[in-house]
Amino acid sequence: MSKLIGAPLLIGAVAYTPNVVPIWEGIREYFDEPDTAMDFVLFSNYGRLVDALQAGMIDIAWNTNLAYARSVLQTDGHVRALAMRDTDANFSTVFVGAAGSGWFGPEDIATRRLALGSADSAHAAILPLHYLRAAGVAVDQMHIQRFNSDIGKHGDTGRSELDAIDAVLAGDADVAAIGITVWENIGRGDLMPGMLEPVWQTESYSHCMFTALDTLPEAVYAPWVAKLLDMDWNVPAHRRILELEGLTRWVGPHLEGYEGLFQAIKEQGVDSRW
Repeated sequence: MSKLIGAPLLIGAVAYTPNVVPIWEGIREYFDEPDTAMDFVLFSNYGRLVDALQAGMIDIAWNTNLAYARSVLQTDGHVRALAMRDTDANFSTVFVGAAGSGWFGPEDIATRRLALGSADSAHAAILPLHYLRAAGVAVDQMHIQRFNSDIGKHGDTGRSELDAIDAVLAGDADVAAIGITVWENIGRGDLMPGMLEPVWQTESYSHCMFTALDTLPEAVYAPWVAKLLDMDWNVPAHRRILELEGLTRWVGPHLEGYEGLFQAIKEQGVDSRW
């Protein structure tokens, strides 16, 4: 059944932490106007979210990069990328070791014990191996320890990255692959001062994306996207939402940033159910 112009949009997201609820309640309030009205539904994992989008149960999905890639692959490209956070357009993975290790670059990582996050985390498991392979590392010969915490959440909780860091600090691993946000908020911050140091950082890639099927009419989604992009950091009510969601402004899609992930999915035979 076609979406009616003027009917509230239904946005799907994953409830990876309790504060997801107030984030989406604030977003719903922000969009409370006749031409941008919306509601939201929360899912327990990204597999369910992607399935719901394809089944037409929701109009727009707030996808991780892996969920976006899965949507593209399972619909033969019949999706629309709508918008992302500014932080999603410049994401990367940081390989960290214990302070004072003196290691630098993929050559040093190749001979160390590597701790990876959840297998369905693009930034803490899938892309780290892709970029190491691209740098000439024989990843199949490496000693790799995996921490599959919160499978289904695509690494959103950060728990598996903390497990990987703990392994390094305990001496059970030499290097951990973590997302840039975990490094900036924890590894480089006041919580763990002087305990870790970066060994190598990947090139930038794209992370989360608001995604719709290409059957959703532009007249339906365009007003919503325009209002999303108008959210202003200098407006206190807007800033509260932006801070909770980890951005300073919403931006248009940076699709070139997914090329590495599509390659990694093919290289590694990543499970399409995630």
